Amino acid sequence: MTRVVVVDYGMGNRRSVVKALEHVGATVTVTSDVGQVQLAAGLVVPGVGAFPAAMDSLDARGLIAPLRAAAARGTPMLGICLGMQLLLERSVEVAPTEGLGLIAGEVTPLATGGLRVPHIGWNEVSLRRPSPLTAGMPPGGTAFYHVHSFAARPRDAADVIATTTYGEAFATIVGHGSVFGVQFHPEKSSAHGLAMLRAFVALCRDFAEPGAGRRSAAPARA
Repeated sequence: MTRVVVVDYGMGNRRSVVKALEHVGATVTVTSDVGQVQLAAGLVVPGVGAFPAAMDSLDARGLIAPLRAAAARGTPMLGICLGMQLLLERSVEVAPTEGLGLIAGEVTPLATGGLRVPHIGWNEVSLRRPSPLTAGMPPGGTAFYHVHSFAARPRDAADVIATTTYGEAFATIVGHGSVFGVQFHPEKSSAHGLAMLRAFVALCRDFAEPGAGRRSAAPARA
């Protein structure tokens, strides 16, 4: 079975993510141990809370450099909710804060046009380009469960895999090389969320077993 590490930095609903990953065939370790992060076939960065506190927590555990190094090696990585936002270069939440810098761009408040914040609920996700992560999605897109107040703004439109609309259209699935992020919660999004996690686990298997016949994702920017 494919060993996926859920990065434990003290923020995030890890239990539901672990159960969903196990359901789709992964062997899951929840850890902040740098050695295990370096050896993982795939990495999941969950997250609930504020961007600066999350980066402080990653820094305190010595995880920032190992995560950047893993991305440079081509290790599949999936950021969920706040974890997706951490993949970008910076956020203005609370105070300007540097992120992991694995996807060019920044995180700013969601422009809801007067709609209630945070954005909570199921919203239709529309695909903008093909991606291995969305192989199990209907071609026209489908709904996923969102809970957030900020939105990722990738600098390069090619890094936007899918968008949704809540007051404004915003990137809800991003990807650059082997690094992916989803603003919604796939672990709470029923069959299509599980299909997305299954696709991610398949990428991890490809990375760990490159001779298995499937194409691994290309390395991401360091």
